[in-house]
Amino acid sequence: MKNTIRIASKLTLIAAAVATLASCGDNSNTPEELNVLPSYLSAVSSISYDGSSDDLLTAGLGRTGLAAAAAPAYADPLKPTAAELRRNAIYANYRAVLDISANSGWGTMYGPNVSAAGVAGTGEGKVAGTEYIAYADDGTGKQNVTLLVQVPATFDPINPCIVTGTSSGSRGIYGAIGSAGEWGLKNNCAVAYADKGSGTGLYTFEDDSVNLQNGQRATRAAAGKSANFSPAYTEAERAAFAASNPGRVAFKHAHSQQNPEKDWGKITLQAVEFAYYVLNERYGQVASDGKSHLVRLTPKNSVAIASSISNGAGSALLAAEQDTKGLISAVAATEPQIQPKVATGYVVRLGGAAVPSQGKALFDYSTFAALYQPCLAEVASGGRCSALAAKGLLTGASLLDQQNDAKARLKAYGWNADAEVLQASHAGTNILVAVTYAYAYGKFSALDKVCGFTFAGVDATGAPAALTAAVKASSFATQNGIIGSVIYENSVGGAKAYNLGVSPSTNAADQSLDGFLCLRSLATGTNPVTGAALSGTLADQSARVKAGVAEVLASGNLKGKPAIIVAGRSDALIPVNHASRAYLGLNATAEGSASKLRYIEVTNANHFDSFANALPANVVPLHVYLFRALDAVYANLRNPTGAPLPPSQVVRTTTRASNAVPITVANLPPIAASAGNNAITVGNSTVDVPN
Repeated sequence: MKNTIRIASKLTLIAAAVATLASCGDNSNTPEELNVLPSYLSAVSSISYDGSSDDLLTAGLGRTGLAAAAAPAYADPLKPTAAELRRNAIYANYRAVLDISANSGWGTMYGPNVSAAGVAGTGEGKVAGTEYIAYADDGTGKQNVTLLVQVPATFDPINPCIVTGTSSGSRGIYGAIGSAGEWGLKNNCAVAYADKGSGTGLYTFEDDSVNLQNGQRATRAAAGKSANFSPAYTEAERAAFAASNPGRVAFKHAHSQQNPEKDWGKITLQAVEFAYYVLNERYGQVASDGKSHLVRLTPKNSVAIASSISNGAGSALLAAEQDTKGLISAVAATEPQIQPKVATGYVVRLGGAAVPSQGKALFDYSTFAALYQPCLAEVASGGRCSALAAKGLLTGASLLDQQNDAKARLKAYGWNADAEVLQASHAGTNILVAVTYAYAYGKFSALDKVCGFTFAGVDATGAPAALTAAVKASSFATQNGIIGSVIYENSVGGAKAYNLGVSPSTNAADQSLDGFLCLRSLATGTNPVTGAALSGTLADQSARVKAGVAEVLASGNLKGKPAIIVAGRSDALIPVNHASRAYLGLNATAEGSASKLRYIEVTNANHFDSFANALPANVVPLHVYLFRALDAVYANLRNPTGAPLPPSQVVRTTTRASNAVPITVANLPPIAASAGNNAITVGNSTVDVPN
């Protein structure tokens, strides 16, 4: 039943009031510390779930429903209810970050039915409890970052714990439900989620409609300040753009014009503060005024672990760096998208030799990948590879020669050789990243058509087309925060999906190479073909993008907090030389011997666990190691001397011959208490990773 915050039962209120009165005689001169709603939060609403018909972890679906081939149907696909959208959002987000295929480890090593101790059961794994949701905003409605706290019925205020679940990628509020969320709820912790201000917020020009906080849709006027994302276009601008650009969309991460990444650390800290507020409303004694609650749980008597994966993992690290109130006790994060403020002052070595490139920014290496990864995906000449070769950006007379050169260039730019088998399959993802972040970092509007790129639905020919009413209605549940296809507006013959785009400079179907050369120029400030410095509009746009990148860079100073970073050596999206390994080096320069950061590098693991099913002979799931890192950090917080953090190390996994073979602990060995020859060492600002 939905209500504003109503935390305790009558019996709990009475007991708390009696305890308060009983203590007054001994503490009459001690001022009461009242629990106060943080000023940046909107009205808080809550819903309780019985753990049977509906629950916190699986939205009532249980492990069986989450593993079903299709999401549950809506009673009315054009008007799904808020409860239906939540259910399907949890279904979609759970499956987006986990491999739940047969023999993947789902149901045996992870999943709702696997206990906190790692024991697989036969139940559905539903978790009873209460969910609290609010916007964090400055009062204008322009930010409206969604924060959500889940408190399981098993939460123990005597041993209180909080885990953050900031969304990965550009996902909505349930983006970390299957990662940090699952671990936290199983361990009786409150989970503090945040959508980072980049979650699902679809705006469609033709009907001027937006998402509300609960995922349902309304017109921009009707939503007012309650919209998840409401762009600041005048009606004249909207109508003109819709008429001349049918089917185009805007979405929050790319088009909010706020560069939300600059606030990801702050937002994660706000989620923790929200959790403390909720918990003190639930478990704090009633104050002498008979209506307020006293602060009972604080960072001094509770633990809060910043966690998540990918962008959410980067947010966890940034939160720990920016924590001035002692809100974060420790960090456990996998495959973080983290960007060191400098690439110098430390050295990353693999097998004793310095890696060819380290510590580059996301927009830098994603625009580089957007040039060369599509070449690796080609099966015939005459497309991206030959167009790059014609511009002097590849060598080789044959397609194979050109692809080999592309592989060599990617390695030289910082990708591990282990990632080579995955390079082609990441082309589309890096293209989404490159276009989205160009808009985000430069704080551009969708009307700007940066480098000729927009977003839209597409028809069977690849031409822009409006999203259907059903797709819009379900966008909160089904979209990952990057919505629609990338459209190349400058394609010869008219706008097309980027993969079908014909570049004006080549008059060839080269997957819109001209547009991606333009994006590359924004990253470097120079023309990638001639090397000449940019001028005019492109120079201004490049300066805006670079200013945005500068706002998101990490200091590397975790302030002595216990921390474990886990990353896959085969990551083809966030190369470890530019992120995890480089951050370890940066941290060494920032903290020196005071650092408690540990780095676990897992062989045969990459950014997307789904590849463990598609490429079983090359890939294992990384997800298991997030839980192991969380276990290690939590044990250390509870008993620092008895449960020391594991040393930094390479964990050597074993792949399978086929996906017919079940994943077991034999494939995924534990993080070792003693690393031996697999030790990753840091000394004199040099990171040494064994081959």
